[in-house]
Amino acid sequence: MDGVSLIKDLQQMRDDGHLSDALLRKAVRSISEEDRFDWVGVYLLRDDELWLHNYVGEPTEHAKIPVGTGVCGRAVAERTNLNIEDVSKEENYLACSPDVQSELVVLIRAGEDIFGQIDLDSETKAAFTEDDEIALIGVADKLAEQLAAERREAN
Repeated sequence: MDGVSLIKDLQQMRDDGHLSDALLRKAVRSISEEDRFDWVGVYLLRDDELWLHNYVGEPTEHAKIPVGTGVCGRAVAERTNLNIEDVSKEENYLACSPDVQSELVVLIRAGEDIFGQIDLDSETKAAFTEDDEIALIGVADKLAEQLAAERREAN
């Protein structure tokens, strides 16, 4: 995954006046081009629930996830990114598909504020590398810049 190019594209979109909705869609579509990633989505945090903003992959029944539930909800509750190499070993796992073997969740955050997360699933165990996580953190940080700016403007 070429995180540097995607971050540049997202910054150009910001410079051109695009809002977070467009940036989030661009990020999901671009990340999903990686063959190892079978499902890519963005959840946004509202109160104590994650709401599915958009995704590429098979439909999921998990359009809303309470904080603390599943890998996605746990990442928010623990305020940390999670790279789960084998989802079958997770007690609180919410299966979107029986074929999913591993999951990577990277928070979209600015300081203490969590806006949401990028969620990736793979049908391969241990599919996500440290480099994947580092690239996604950069993308998530760029998305957080826009979400934080919009929040400031709204208040």
